[in-house]
Amino acid sequence: MYRLKNLSASAVFFMLLACGGPSENVIPIEEVSERYVKLVLAVGAHEPGYVDAYYGPAEWQEAVEANTPTLDVLQKEANDLQWALTSHQSRASVPMQLQRLRFLSKQLIAVEARVRMIGGEKFSFDEETKLLFDAVVPSVDQADLDKSLAELDGLIEGEGTLQERFIRFNDAYAIPTDKLESVFAAAIKACKAETEKFLDLPEGESFTSEFVTDKPWSGYNWYQGNSVSLIQVNTDLPSLIGSAVNLGCHEGYPGHHVFNAMLEANLVNARGWKEFSVYPLYSPQSLLAEGTASYGRFMAFPGDAQTKFEAEVLYPLAGLDPAVAEKYTAAQRALSGLRYARIEGARRYLDGKITRDELVNWLAKYQLTSRERAQQGVRFIETYRGYVINYTLGVDLSAEYVDRNGGTDHKNRWAAYKTLISTPLTASMLGDQP
Repeated sequence: MYRLKNLSASAVFFMLLACGGPSENVIPIEEVSERYVKLVLAVGAHEPGYVDAYYGPAEWQEAVEANTPTLDVLQKEANDLQWALTSHQSRASVPMQLQRLRFLSKQLIAVEARVRMIGGEKFSFDEETKLLFDAVVPSVDQADLDKSLAELDGLIEGEGTLQERFIRFNDAYAIPTDKLESVFAAAIKACKAETEKFLDLPEGESFTSEFVTDKPWSGYNWYQGNSVSLIQVNTDLPSLIGSAVNLGCHEGYPGHHVFNAMLEANLVNARGWKEFSVYPLYSPQSLLAEGTASYGRFMAFPGDAQTKFEAEVLYPLAGLDPAVAEKYTAAQRALSGLRYARIEGARRYLDGKITRDELVNWLAKYQLTSRERAQQGVRFIETYRGYVINYTLGVDLSAEYVDRNGGTDHKNRWAAYKTLISTPLTASMLGDQP
């Protein structure tokens, strides 16, 4: 490929973007959108994994990879685009257009902060999540967690501590390795069937799935563009029967696969909003992506529908006794008082208040799990840091939005959910919605 020579990184970058910084003339919004995409791609050249998905012009990515700007140049570009957005927001009158501008502004705050982090700047856990994900989770009182544990103590019978009893209890619900493929396939098929009843999925959407090992996560959706995804399931540790529907809905339908496909169809293809052709992982977009994905199973299987489906279909496929399905569900629901324990542990660890081993013990204790699973949890926290808030807080915010806008009617709830996964929104913007 032809490479530009004898030019500064700053000059190269601004030639690529076709415009410099603030000037007397307001930068057209479509130019801001294109420059934002190239900015995110350039940050991704500095940090592998930062760009979670990209399905824009290949030549844009090739250009920034061939001539990657410095972090200083990228920070200036983020600030210049923010300045341009401020001008546009002061003039916007159409609600959807203003929503687009506010979303893009929040995304740029996260981009600029991530550039500073890559450069070595440190933030507290709460500062980091505010900048990157537009949200802060209040601290959790350890006494409240201990109280929740005490309330669970009589739930699981047997010898040993509550943690030991819960681990043995869960072990009995592990899917045999030779049954994993058929169980997960059936779960994803059911998740899709329920989703299709209420959402018009993009024509030709599809996914492939595979089982992998040595990952810090339990499942991952790699969106390829054109409504196509690769779904990976990590088999480092045994998969429990409930994880089939949970992951099927989270990674597939109506979770990440549908979320990305709907944004591409509704915003990139229908409206021409190029900024949605790239997905920076450490951004406000992730809180809605993870939150709606985690809430997806409650949309597809409201009430006791998931337990009923698992008992009738998945338990027999896994060779497990369907008669114990309700007991498993009850045990998992009983853990709700401990939902924010992982976030609190991550905050304390990343803020330097507890050691790594203390975090392992914290997760094992308050998630009632083995040290092996706790260590995998620590690996996730060390890899993704404040990203952990997006699941628990994200699902709570998604639930509140659907409850507020959809009420009790199932069709109306799906309409509210569709808004969450197909329009530009961030955590702080949800409170401004009807």
